[in-house]
Amino acid sequence: MSQGTPPPPPPPPPPPSGVPVGAAPPAAPYPARLDVRYPERLNRVTTAFRIVLVIPIAILLGILTGGGTQTVQTQSGEWVTTTTAGISGSLFFATLLMILFRRRYPRWWFDFALELTRFSARVGAYFVLLTDAYPSTVEQQDVRLDVEYPEVERDLKRGMPLVKWFLAIPHYVVLLFLFIGAFFVVIVAWFAILFTGRYPRGMFDYVVGVGRWALRVDAYAFLLTTDRYPPFSLR
Repeated sequence: MSQGTPPPPPPPPPPPSGVPVGAAPPAAPYPARLDVRYPERLNRVTTAFRIVLVIPIAILLGILTGGGTQTVQTQSGEWVTTTTAGISGSLFFATLLMILFRRRYPRWWFDFALELTRFSARVGAYFVLLTDAYPSTVEQQDVRLDVEYPEVERDLKRGMPLVKWFLAIPHYVVLLFLFIGAFFVVIVAWFAILFTGRYPRGMFDYVVGVGRWALRVDAYAFLLTTDRYPPFSLR
């Protein structure tokens, strides 16, 4: 090599292990995830009376998440009806305003919304027969739900909360049909559990997949934790 000639550039680094040359790296997992442990056996008695057993915890969940409607009569004799949003609706609007005007998502708001979402998922999983464990207000039990806390300056655009509920309309339409399908799947699974003590695995995966899909849409459009558009997928 003659004097003054620069050395050749180093060779490119090898691709990560398991990734073929020229292939795109695997996509990062969506920042809202749901999984339910598949039960080998389910209790036939509690399954038979599930719609009754779930009532107390469903009432508690309704108190936490439901709004209220009050009708009063004014001095002039006119009846006036007022409606208030529940905790979930209030958190949505408060978070929207904080992101829009302050570019912040208070961590304690996020933690509360996450735990409320986890509790709702446990009640839902128990109701649709995915687990025999009575829903806990503290422990995750067989339902593993996680939503990543967003770095607002990096992950969230200021104006997106105003339109994400609208952009998610295609998902609402698809979820409507998926929920109808899940309704009939759960009925069939109810009979299967009564006769065999088992939840057919394909039906189980479908119902969990519908819940997973709904969670991603909720995280995008209402929890406002991500601007990444939800995939059209049960996985």
